[in-house]
Amino acid sequence: MQKRTLVCGALIATLGVAGCATDEYGRSRPYTNAEAGAMIGVLGGAVAGAAINHKNRGKGALIGAIGGGLAGGLVGTYMDKQQKDLEKVLAPEVANGSITINKNSDNSLLVTMTSATAFDTNSYSLKGGFYPVMDKIAKVLNTYGKTELTITGHTDSVGSDAANQTLSERRAQAVVDYMLTRQVAQQRLAAYGRGKNQPIGDNKTEAGRAQNRRVEILIVPVVEQ
Repeated sequence: MQKRTLVCGALIATLGVAGCATDEYGRSRPYTNAEAGAMIGVLGGAVAGAAINHKNRGKGALIGAIGGGLAGGLVGTYMDKQQKDLEKVLAPEVANGSITINKNSDNSLLVTMTSATAFDTNSYSLKGGFYPVMDKIAKVLNTYGKTELTITGHTDSVGSDAANQTLSERRAQAVVDYMLTRQVAQQRLAAYGRGKNQPIGDNKTEAGRAQNRRVEILIVPVVEQ
């Protein structure tokens, strides 16, 4: 009985914190009854997953929320299909160099968005013209729901270390926040900032600095344990 009370309390508290959805313009609105019911179902799965995997409650909650992980033998095919779908919907952006999509040796995918794509210099507000691109990414991520997503912001070397760290964190969080408005499950998302510490271009040139002002989405398959 005590265990059931704790679970119900956790569900109610979580719904209280996340008691608003957003409309098509990003404005807050209350959940409908259907959305609230769906949220309870997801949270219930997360709590059940955490109870099953008490040694790693975070991973257990994630597996519960997504309805179980992938069987090991299916991971490669699953991620290959996801890569092809991303490349298809993002073909214009890949062609003009504003987005790159790479598959790593561990079957994870790395989607990199340059500063020209998503953010103005020294800004962490997503460009309005980038919303359709984010919508395309979110649609694929929702199609392939058995993945966890690490979103990392980066900056160039201009400015102080502290300012760059804060800017990188806010850029990553801006992407997470937008993904949430497109129904990407919160349990799948994590945001980090790396400031100027992981450059991929030469900070001595403007072209190199533009490469370094980027946000990356690392898409990692969730595998059954």
